[in-house]
Amino acid sequence: MMGTKEMDYAAITKSIRALCHGEHDTVALMATLVCEIHHNHPMCDWTGFYRVTEPEVLKIGPYQGGHGCLVIPFSRGVCGAAARTGLVQNVPDVDAFAGHIACSSSTRSELVLPVWNGQGQLLGVLDLDSNTPAAFGKADEDWLVPLLAELFQSAT
Repeated sequence: MMGTKEMDYAAITKSIRALCHGEHDTVALMATLVCEIHHNHPMCDWTGFYRVTEPEVLKIGPYQGGHGCLVIPFSRGVCGAAARTGLVQNVPDVDAFAGHIACSSSTRSELVLPVWNGQGQLLGVLDLDSNTPAAFGKADEDWLVPLLAELFQSAT
């Protein structure tokens, strides 16, 4: 089992919607979402956003866990791949991912999702790291993709 069966996606979503209701500030939304995911997802050891701050560059945003990499170019790592391609990156074994950036030597798997606002602007990526191999499944993707679209629809 991938560890997500303990997740009550509906309850966490309800809490996130209540906490974020009426909020449009990107950083405030990111900080709240990261806190809720990190403290409710049993497989997350590091949870955070990397924000697009200039062309082809991601910089660390709100996060929970140990220190993360400060800057990630679109050309490197799992986060860069998500930003570059606009596609979800679910990596069950980071050692098998060519160009993986080891911000933490304990990370075994990652789920990285691009984050867009309603105008189609890439705001950044949401990065979930786990010390467990294959920690994230399709259920996590199916939960987070529409939730991110909803929350960041009118983000500024």
